[in-house]
Amino acid sequence: MASLATLPRPARSIPVNDTHPVTDDEAWAAFERRDRTWDGRVFGGVKSTGIYCRPSCPARRPRRENVEFFPTAAAAARAGYRSCLRCLPDEVNREEVALEKAFRLLAEAEEAPSLEAVAAAVGYSPHHFHRLFKRATGVTPAAYARSLRARRAQEALASDGRITDAIYDAGYSGPGRFYADAGKRLGMTPSAWRDGGRGAVIRWATAETDLGTMLVAATEKGICRLSFDEDETVLRRRFPKAEICHGGPDLAELVERTVAAVNAPEKPHDLPLDVHGTAFQEAVWRELTRIPPGETRTYSQIAAAVGRPAAVRAAGTANGDNNVAVLIPCHRVIRTDGTLGGYAYGLERKVALLQKERGGA
Repeated sequence: MASLATLPRPARSIPVNDTHPVTDDEAWAAFERRDRTWDGRVFGGVKSTGIYCRPSCPARRPRRENVEFFPTAAAAARAGYRSCLRCLPDEVNREEVALEKAFRLLAEAEEAPSLEAVAAAVGYSPHHFHRLFKRATGVTPAAYARSLRARRAQEALASDGRITDAIYDAGYSGPGRFYADAGKRLGMTPSAWRDGGRGAVIRWATAETDLGTMLVAATEKGICRLSFDEDETVLRRRFPKAEICHGGPDLAELVERTVAAVNAPEKPHDLPLDVHGTAFQEAVWRELTRIPPGETRTYSQIAAAVGRPAAVRAAGTANGDNNVAVLIPCHRVIRTDGTLGGYAYGLERKVALLQKERGGA
């Protein structure tokens, strides 16, 4: 990963539990931007105060020459530093364990447990746990539980069987609740989801962009696919029983706005999206949209940011499952060793996107 700070000193490596050792420059850059995704990966000892902190510590930053870095809190303590009472760096491991336990509880529960019950099970007060969970995943525990329930419904509807059985098996109290909750998340009726998109209308168009020929497909809710070098056959394979038609004039304005967004990826967009996945996938996609234009994050950083630091491979898979290129910027994710890694539409496009965002094109 390229450093975000230039320092007049050698780049010493810190041997952390990662395939890519962290350099002093990278560690300092994480502290400068108060990067929560680096909490637990590195700890900074401040020589002038004798304390050690996590990168996201809100305290005023010390002078660079007064900071040294450690791979663990224990290593900092052995060097004679005390734990910061403001950012509580020793809590990092406890938070990770609590989150992992909460994920298991929510995944295994037939009915979503209350916030109070989950918080008590992992050893936190409800208020503290709610804040911790949302900070790690981007969603509340209740929203996460709803995502899990909707995913169960998707899986049940994709298999043979009665729709009503699928609704109850997924944990809904009845069809009404399902249609109000999961139906919105699926973007089409339950029977349409199970039956290859029967009854759904998906409009598509192609257009020329600075990156080549783009395919845009949209439901009434928003863009469901943005890709390059593809045609409508990819939509017909995914939804063989949907009504898939050329967008024509009805889609022209949306296509024009999408071309503008692709040609200027450094600018924010307000295009409507209709994309859904598992709770984990959606957490990863949300985290991708938080990466500033022109900057990059590693797969391990994304996994840590969504509260699943061990799920690096899964984060990479979720990144690849993104259906709306550029609009959800999966091109901003790189390998832990600093190389660009893959891109569904070719590395040349990935390089071009990053150059545009950095003002190089």
